[in-house]
Amino acid sequence: MNLKNKLNIFRFLIPVPIFLSIVAMGDGQSIYKGVPDKIEKKAKYLFYLHGRIIEIKGIRPTSEKYGIYEYKKILETLKNKGFFVISEARKKNTNIGSYAQKVVSQVRALLKAGVPPGNITVVGASKGAIIAMQASTLLGNKEINFVFMAGCNDMIYQRFDIAFYGNILSIYDEKDEIAGTCQKFFKNSTGINKYKEIKLNVGTGHGILYKPLKEWIDPVVDWARQSK
Repeated sequence: MNLKNKLNIFRFLIPVPIFLSIVAMGDGQSIYKGVPDKIEKKAKYLFYLHGRIIEIKGIRPTSEKYGIYEYKKILETLKNKGFFVISEARKKNTNIGSYAQKVVSQVRALLKAGVPPGNITVVGASKGAIIAMQASTLLGNKEINFVFMAGCNDMIYQRFDIAFYGNILSIYDEKDEIAGTCQKFFKNSTGINKYKEIKLNVGTGHGILYKPLKEWIDPVVDWARQSK
C-alpha cells in the first residue's frame, strides 16, 4: 500500500474515537461533591441529600431491615438522566440546620452564576428530606424544585419551623412506618408554587430510599425536568 492510501485510511479513522467520546458525554453529566468550578447556565442541577444511615455506616451501608443503601448507584442513575448531580456523604451526626445553610449557599451560588431557579432541584431522602425542607424554607424561592422522600411525620412537623417554598414533590411508600404524608406542611405553607404527593405501593416502606427504583426515580426526573 502506498503512502497516499495509508494517509487516506488514517484520515477516515481519526473522527471515530472523537465521535464516540461525544456520544458518551451525552449519556449523562457529572457528579460533584459541591458546586462545580465551571457553572453551565443552561444545565440542570440536582442536589441529592441521602439518609442518616450513611452518616453512621459509610457510603454503602447495610440495614438489617432494608438491605444495602446503594448511594453510588442512585447518584449514577440520576447523572445518567442528564443532570449535574451535587452530593456528598455527610459526616456523622451532621446538624440539620447547619447543613441546610450549606445547601442554601450552594443553591445561591448557582443562582448568582445565572442558572434559572427552575433548573435547580433539591432531592432529600429521610434525614436528607428534612435538610431539604429547611433549605426550602430558608431560600424562600417559589421557582426552585424540591423533592421530599419519606421525610414527613408529626414529630418533624412539631419540632422544626418549616414552611415550604417552591415546586414541591412528596414521595413515600404506603408501608413506611417512619414517614408519610406531607399534607400538614402543605396546608401551612404559603410559598408553594405547585405541589404533588405520590404514595407508592412498592411495599418496602422506608426501604424504597435504598435503591434507585424506577417507581421514584421516574417521578423525580419528571419533576426536575418540568417547565415553568
